[in-house]
Amino acid sequence: MLQVLKGRNGASGPAGLGARLSFWRARTGNGLALMVHSLSGRLLLLTLVYVLVTEVLILVPSLGRYHRSLLEARIESAEIAILPFTEVGENQLSEALRRQLLVRAGAGAVMLKRPDQAELFLRDQMPSHIDVTIDLRDRSLFGEMFQALDCIALGGMRTLHIIAPTRITGARTIEVIVGETTTRNALISYAGSLVVLALAISLATALLVFASLYLVFVRPMGRLTRAMISYQENPDDPERIVAPTGRKDEIGVAERELATMQRTIYESLRSRARLAALGTAVAKIQHDLRNMLSSAQLASDRLSTIEDPVVQKLAPRLVSSLGHAVALATNTLRYGRAEENPPQRRLVGVRAIAEEIRESVMASPERAIAMTIDVDPTLEADADPEQLYRILLNLVRNAVDALSQAASGEIAVSGRREESVVVIEIADNGPGIPERVRKTLFQPFGSSARPGGAGLGLAIARDLARAHGGDVVLQLTGAAGTTFRITIPGRG
Repeated sequence: MLQVLKGRNGASGPAGLGARLSFWRARTGNGLALMVHSLSGRLLLLTLVYVLVTEVLILVPSLGRYHRSLLEARIESAEIAILPFTEVGENQLSEALRRQLLVRAGAGAVMLKRPDQAELFLRDQMPSHIDVTIDLRDRSLFGEMFQALDCIALGGMRTLHIIAPTRITGARTIEVIVGETTTRNALISYAGSLVVLALAISLATALLVFASLYLVFVRPMGRLTRAMISYQENPDDPERIVAPTGRKDEIGVAERELATMQRTIYESLRSRARLAALGTAVAKIQHDLRNMLSSAQLASDRLSTIEDPVVQKLAPRLVSSLGHAVALATNTLRYGRAEENPPQRRLVGVRAIAEEIRESVMASPERAIAMTIDVDPTLEADADPEQLYRILLNLVRNAVDALSQAASGEIAVSGRREESVVVIEIADNGPGIPERVRKTLFQPFGSSARPGGAGLGLAIARDLARAHGGDVVLQLTGAAGTTFRITIPGRG
């Protein structure tokens, strides 16, 4: 009666066995994948491969030398077998003894070559054919290795013709015809022993090397990797910052640098969070402040119509101060937006925008500043008109502010096309930009070289130009004046 076997999951024989095989195949596949893709697994595999390659480089020459020693042993046995027949009185020895000695030596025939003659010693009769001839007078290492591998791979029932120098007095060489079976069996047995020994040494060496490299290199790197992953999940948690172990090697340097970087990022994130909260509060304050300043500006405009001399003297200063305050509040709010609207690009005349800015900025009669425009009326830039206006306006206003203390000032706006890029340069003959300001020239709130300036104009201008794929750069500055260069590339 056939008894149906049950698996551990309750499935009957074939189905249960198939499920177990699938389970083990899945586990084995996952293990192999982990070994191939993990650093420690690759290290173990590479160590095994390298050690096995080293063992092979030792094994093959050893087989060649052992094969030669086996052949030399056959020669020595043949020399001993024929030695009694080379002495005086050899005829007193029987033919049966000669045959028995050759049988014990495993030789079918032996030829001893002297300078004047050759002696042939046969066991029964001369072999009908010879499969392989080996000359032991050739001591080439590669030849020995090839003969050994050939014996293992193709040998067995072949007949060998071995030629070797001899130590028998008066003879030069000895040639022996023997079967290969005994030699091949001994060589295969020796090769098997070497393979087992090589595998044992390879495994032991690989485990030792792997353990050493794992403890010294892989495990610390794994710790660093886990620390980076953990920190990435929640960089606001200071407990996730890696703690250096105090090692003096490269791993220790990496630990300390990683800890420093994580602390820097943590502090930067905290600072950004505080600045974000502060920026939100400032934006709200600036919004209300701008509304109040706008109302005050309207009132100051009405004050300027009063005929009182004192009012007429103070009103321009009040209007100017309120104008700067409104501009500061507006620029701060505009720069503090989460994102600037993307440019709505179209072809726009550069000269028309420059002339509009000249009429707006140079309208005050108190300014002793001349603004010249050297732009071809046909020059058009592929840009957002409103944003290009803001770029030029910020740079021209900066130039006007730089010339505020000059008795007479000049601002020159020039434009040209260089291939597909429109280049606009704004130059003034002011005193130049101080060295201390140049390092933070395009940073928000850090580039103002005049009292009361916000330091936002250049930052806003550069951001808008880069949104077009261009840039705003300081071309030159010094006692003779300052020149800014604007580039607006076309859209292919």
